Amino acid sequence: MKKLIFALVSLLASLDAAAVWAQGAKYPPLSEYMMAQDAEVALAKSAAPDKVSAHATVQVLTASGYKVVTQGDNGFVCMVLRGWAAPTFTPARFVDLVYDASVRAPICFDPVASRTVLPYYELRTKLGMQGKDPEAIARGVTMAYALGELPKREGVAFAYMWSAHQHLGPGIGAWRPHMMVFAPYYTNAMLGGNEFGGPAPQLSDDAGTPFTVVVIPVDGNAVVGATTHGAR
Repeated sequence: MKKLIFALVSLLASLDAAAVWAQGAKYPPLSEYMMAQDAEVALAKSAAPDKVSAHATVQVLTASGYKVVTQGDNGFVCMVLRGWAAPTFTPARFVDLVYDASVRAPICFDPVASRTVLPYYELRTKLGMQGKDPEAIARGVTMAYALGELPKREGVAFAYMWSAHQHLGPGIGAWRPHMMVFAPYYTNAMLGGNEFGGPAPQLSDDAGTPFTVVVIPVDGNAVVGATTHGAR
């Protein structure tokens, strides 16, 4: 059975992304997710302070997934996530963001997250580009994690999301600069039950799963690339 599953995964991986994309009726054209490379690199690097991003590896989205365009030397990886990165377990109101081609979420993963978390987002992107709906994306990453095709998350890891130019979805926009904490199986109660969207640390994505994300807002003056300062 396991060999069969691996064969099916390999078959899906070999399909032409553009051809499969057309089957996802709710998805906009793939071209709407794309950016000019120079602009995408600049946006990706705006996710973190220059001391971090200037020495980070940078990936950009192509028609066949993310590829490295700049090799760094500090273990960090910066990129711009699209709507496919939206949580597909919880909260429910964010699930359909996978269909939103306007989402631009610049992020810089720390060295641990680059090894253990980044492959998860690359797989989500691959499945989204194949036209998979949110449930299929959730099943795909769950299966891959169970089969050991994704790195196990046995501790916390971090990522910067400090860009003034991030667009996280309708009604959210740039929100506020924050740290992403990848904390497997956490729940909001473990943080004190803080209000979602408020200034305190809070659970954001996929509570109680290996893919849980805790968000810690930071001082608005830390935002990278803003023309004006102040808390958002």
